[in-house]
Amino acid sequence: MQMGRVIGSVWATRKEEGLNGLKLLIIQPIDSNQQPIRTEIVAADRIGAGIGDDVLITSGGSSRYIMTDNPLPIDAVVIGIIDSTEVMRGEENE
Repeated sequence: MQMGRVIGSVWATRKEEGLNGLKLLIIQPIDSNQQPIRTEIVAADRIGAGIGDDVLITSGGSSRYIMTDNPLPIDAVVIGIIDSTEVMRGEENE
């Protein structure tokens, strides 16, 4: 999994039949400091993320199985909308 920020949408009037009903979003991967870390990716979304939302995404073969009965031809999928993050910096208190 990785974190990302939704920065746009993709509209495709003609696409693989299994993708009908899925929203396609442009995601900017981010690090724990909310800074961009790689080039943007397109991810399928079924949970209702929107532009500006920080999200959790998964990619690779496992993302094909968001529809358990019918694997889809996708490489990345939004699996959560992030409410908050907490990162401890520096030395730990004893």
